[in-house]
Amino acid sequence: MENKKVKVFAPGTVANMGCGFDVMGMALDGVGDVLEVSFSEGDGLEICNESGVELPSDLEKNVITPAVRAFMAAWGVKKSVHVKVLKKILPGSGIGSSAASSAAAVVGLNELAGRPFTPEQLVVFAMEGEKLISGTAHADNVAPAVLGGIVFMRGYGPLDMVKLPVPDSFCFSVVHPHIMVSTKEARDVLRKEIPMRDAVTQWGNVGGLVAGLLTSDMELIGRSMKDVIAEPYRKGFIPGYDSLKNECFKNGALAVNISGSGPSVFALSDSMEKAQAVGRAMAAHFGSLGVEADLYVSHVPRRGARLVEE
Repeated sequence: MENKKVKVFAPGTVANMGCGFDVMGMALDGVGDVLEVSFSEGDGLEICNESGVELPSDLEKNVITPAVRAFMAAWGVKKSVHVKVLKKILPGSGIGSSAASSAAAVVGLNELAGRPFTPEQLVVFAMEGEKLISGTAHADNVAPAVLGGIVFMRGYGPLDMVKLPVPDSFCFSVVHPHIMVSTKEARDVLRKEIPMRDAVTQWGNVGGLVAGLLTSDMELIGRSMKDVIAEPYRKGFIPGYDSLKNECFKNGALAVNISGSGPSVFALSDSMEKAQAVGRAMAAHFGSLGVEADLYVSHVPRRGARLVEE
């Protein structure tokens, strides 16, 4: 075990899925972090960044650190942990950059240690990385990053998660415009109190989304994936958001919303053909504004973080 190392991929994720603020999350395919994790004798942590993406050089500011420490404390075995970040989602993208790093780290450690923990326990360890970034140990990114698919968080005290079925035809289109939206700014614009009518609307939409996923009712999913809590206040950070949303619907999207706190925008469709058309509309929108953007289109994956074969 001393010389063994593993390489782990953890996917990007979409948090909230529109109506499910902090309680719904979905894994993405084709975008994520790749980490190499190894043990040696001793008691410490070393993180080496070979991704080409700028990351904190201070261990105490890296999201991997609290996730690794939580795992090692629970395992109770002293080892020196070495982590190489080989591939990295751009921080601040709104598609779960910090969650992917935390998830890949704890999944790698679990493999090296002989899998002493369940995937659900790994989610709890990875949440510590989210706590470092946002001040709150939320799971709407790390749960799908570890477990894959779509995950619903019923509650946090203790963490109570349900992995929901993914309809076979479910496809996503995600566009990441190269603009900066800080999580703090995106949180600060939200109302501190919610009118009862908005709360009732949101509860109904969350229930409808869960029911739609359980029954593979695509129309119900589309009707339910609406957000009256965050989207109206966060959309101002994204250039031409309303126009972009309309273009996505014209090209067949079932639902369109902001991924997490932004700036990425996601759409869901019931076929790859429609998802690709929506993706082209997304790229054209930001291209017309002179904003560089990355585009991802694929099926929603049922698998989360996993080993990468050498």
